[in-house]
Amino acid sequence: MKVHLKTLGCRLNEAELETWAQAFQKSGHQVTRHAEDAHIVVINSCAVTQDAARKSRHLIRRIHRDNPQAKLVVSGCYATLNEDEAASLLGVDLVVSNRDKNQLVEKTLAGLDMAAMPTMSTEPGETSLFTRGRQRAFVKVQDGCRYRCTFCIVTVARGEENSRPVADVIDEINALHQQGINEVILTGVHLGGYGSDLGNNLAELVQTILDQTDIPRLRLGSLEPWEFSDAFFTLFENTRLMPHLHLPLQSGSDAVLRRMARRCKTEEFAAIVQRVRSHNPHFNITTDIIVGFPGETEQEWQDSYQFIKDIGFGHIHIFTYSQREGTKAASLPHQLNNELKKQRSRQLHGLAEDMKQQFYRANLGYTFPVLWEAYTEPYGEQKLAFGYTPNYLRVACVIGANASLENQTSHARLTTLRENCILSELIP
Repeated sequence: MKVHLKTLGCRLNEAELETWAQAFQKSGHQVTRHAEDAHIVVINSCAVTQDAARKSRHLIRRIHRDNPQAKLVVSGCYATLNEDEAASLLGVDLVVSNRDKNQLVEKTLAGLDMAAMPTMSTEPGETSLFTRGRQRAFVKVQDGCRYRCTFCIVTVARGEENSRPVADVIDEINALHQQGINEVILTGVHLGGYGSDLGNNLAELVQTILDQTDIPRLRLGSLEPWEFSDAFFTLFENTRLMPHLHLPLQSGSDAVLRRMARRCKTEEFAAIVQRVRSHNPHFNITTDIIVGFPGETEQEWQDSYQFIKDIGFGHIHIFTYSQREGTKAASLPHQLNNELKKQRSRQLHGLAEDMKQQFYRANLGYTFPVLWEAYTEPYGEQKLAFGYTPNYLRVACVIGANASLENQTSHARLTTLRENCILSELIP
């Protein structure tokens, strides 16, 4: 059988797709990039916002319209929170909730009566990453969250915290490295809570990965800005752990953070940033910000804007607040009108772009090891190859039309700002 995998939403969804791809291949089925050729299509849906839920419904309908003969399996947060609705959508053959995701492949093959003798067989994980056109790999190490931020529906959809055993993570990373993968990103719903159910913690997991694997580059996914120990910061002394943290701030106003039920004050957040930058001035801190949270006064907005500006982020994911049924924030008083939210969003987008360019300029003239990816663009009679520095700057360099740097790491000096990247020159 040919299986097509599609996802909306977070990196955790991406990591789950990779696990399913390997499991389908282990069962002897083929993973295809083309939905129209597939016998089975699996959609990992999202519901972090009402708009994400709408996009999930639209994707399900489009996939069925484009390939009505395919068996359609839907999982993820939208399917979990709206199981009956998802099951009733035209073309959906099977809904697998988040609590059963670990058995999705087995449930798909058994539930759709497709467990017949396969036409091909491969070793687990032999080709799935490259079939899907990616050189780095996301590794899911944790699911669920014990906290209840008032704006978040994901904790409802994902349930209680559940961590993967260290040995399983190590085995997966070593297998990926043997396939030629040179960078792994650890992901989870509450990544910083890793080990809360196992009696260990994220710092211990990372140290074990550094000790028991040879993966050249290890990167951390989104981390809530609390629960960091001294041991955690010490880990970055190892150059295989990339100097980049995505720390969701959500607001630069302490009053708004209290209404969000966030566990980190702005003073504590600033101390984290100062600590990592004092050891490495090129350390990249990126973040998420919610604009227009219920009750956000003009003064709170100005406080938030100024704090964000003072910190100086390398990149910001900006979300305009929208009411999400099932969350506490949806029932809070003083919901802001859309025009005010859009105005503040535009203002923050302008600041975010200025800070991004400032961070780019601060790295010009320096040399970094760059992991080059498959994607290239024509550049006269030559072409541009693209890759990422350890601190997650997207860079490009000019190479010959027939040359390739794909999945190689080489040193490059950053020379010139270009739209959406930095031009560099290879160092012999």
